[in-house]
Amino acid sequence: MAASQRRRHHTIGGFRRWMIPAISAVTFTVVFLCLLSFLAPPLDGESLHQVRHRLFIGGKTSERGLWGSKTSRYFHGCSNATRAEKNTVANRFLMIATSGGLNQQRTGITDAVVAAHILNATLVVPKLDAKSFWKDASDFTQIFDVDWFISFLSKDVKIIKELPRRGGKIMAPYTMRVPRKCTPRCYQNRVLPVLLKKRAVQLTKFDYRLANKLDTDLQKLRCRVNYHALRFTEQIQEMGRKLVRRMRMKSRHFIALHLRFEPDMLAFSGCYYGGGENETRELGAIRKRWKTLHTSNPDKERRHGKCPLTPEEVGLMLRALGFGSDVHVYVASGEVYGGEEKLAPLKRLFPNFHSKDTIANSDELAPFSSFSSRMAALDFMVCGESDVFVTNNNGNMARMLAGRRRYFGHKRTIRPNAKKLYSLFSNRANMSWEAFASKVRTYQKGFMGEPNEVRPGRGEFHENPSTCICEDSEAKSKEGTSFKSPTIASPKNRKDDESKDTGEPVDDQMSDEEPDWSNPDYDENRTEPHEKLTNPGDFDYNLFLKSEEHPELEEILSD
Repeated sequence: MAASQRRRHHTIGGFRRWMIPAISAVTFTVVFLCLLSFLAPPLDGESLHQVRHRLFIGGKTSERGLWGSKTSRYFHGCSNATRAEKNTVANRFLMIATSGGLNQQRTGITDAVVAAHILNATLVVPKLDAKSFWKDASDFTQIFDVDWFISFLSKDVKIIKELPRRGGKIMAPYTMRVPRKCTPRCYQNRVLPVLLKKRAVQLTKFDYRLANKLDTDLQKLRCRVNYHALRFTEQIQEMGRKLVRRMRMKSRHFIALHLRFEPDMLAFSGCYYGGGENETRELGAIRKRWKTLHTSNPDKERRHGKCPLTPEEVGLMLRALGFGSDVHVYVASGEVYGGEEKLAPLKRLFPNFHSKDTIANSDELAPFSSFSSRMAALDFMVCGESDVFVTNNNGNMARMLAGRRRYFGHKRTIRPNAKKLYSLFSNRANMSWEAFASKVRTYQKGFMGEPNEVRPGRGEFHENPSTCICEDSEAKSKEGTSFKSPTIASPKNRKDDESKDTGEPVDDQMSDEEPDWSNPDYDENRTEPHEKLTNPGDFDYNLFLKSEEHPELEEILSD
């Protein structure tokens, strides 16, 4: 009996010793296969539409150069004056009245300094647009550090806070307007004679009133104004830094997304986003505000890359590039057409979804919340400091930030290749995720903010300030790095830029298809009063053709 019990106990013990590791192995296999089902690419037969629900759940960020370019450390901003040219003439005062939102006004302020330099005039601190669509009554001193602005530019242009008094009264300026993209000769021919006679001139609606292409010294002056002299007030800077710190506390890296998907923007674009009769009726009603807008062909607009990507399309593009659901995204956006319903797919793709309203409380934002330009300034700071900046449009804020990020170390800036992505998104339900992601990565070459993806002189200067970017070719050659570089400046006294090498570059060579840069240059040799675009069919600047008739149109779309 005892022997029989011992045999039975031995058999049961052996069975247990065999079963426990077997069960563990099976459990491990099941868990491993479940993980693979979430993280691995879909089978060839699985469509992008079928895999989207898995993308919402899983996916870690790839580190293959998404957060920065390996070659960015060889480039830095360089805008010091090559020679002193300040020659201010007494009793010659220039005033300007800006137009549009914060970033459109920023271009006007920058160009006003250059115009005053051309005319050897004293510049009066610019007036900001307080009557536009944005309804912000803030003056220059409430957004920018005026004392810093005056002192930093003192070697370039004399700047005063207000016109001097004559007989106890402030001088009354003569008001006039110059054509868009007015050249230095244009200013000398049109403005200087009036300035000599009237002593004080105010140029109205001053936006894009200076030529895109200027001599090197004038371009560098533009950069000194834009990237150094135009500093936000300490109150705005302090709050902006606080927002950036809070994003950094959440994650080592973060994306800032400037999402332009407001009803007015979509109505003007003439695009269609699948909202049926309601969308057609709602956007059509908005379009009627501008009688000169022709009925558009939505499919044609999208084929030509004129339509802003939807929030979901932006999210899918970023996931295809390798950004996972673990990434924290700061969104700078106005009213999104479709509200939470349109934002929901983006939030599912990137659950760590933030804005200034979610990372700051109402008391902290109270000094800014009633002023659209001050709120825009906070977004501008966070977007400028982000590791990656993404935009679904090519408006003023997107262009200004792209140029700024190039100047300060070529931080990663992603612009959708809308023309190519159009066909991809149209057929996304008919391809596997692996095929979709591969095509996105291919189409986005040349649109990822690499130092060498755009040739000097291409596009609008504020977006591509190539004259003000220098290359440390000596350091590059020591490290044995070889790639085609478009930069044209290489000064002897170089300093390392502050950018960090955070990963491998997406692509070291200029893409076969260069980015579809807008060419906003007017015919800069013309002196006729009418304002003619070299490419009047271009969406980004076509709106200016009608701005004199419908100023609210330009104001709505300006930032």
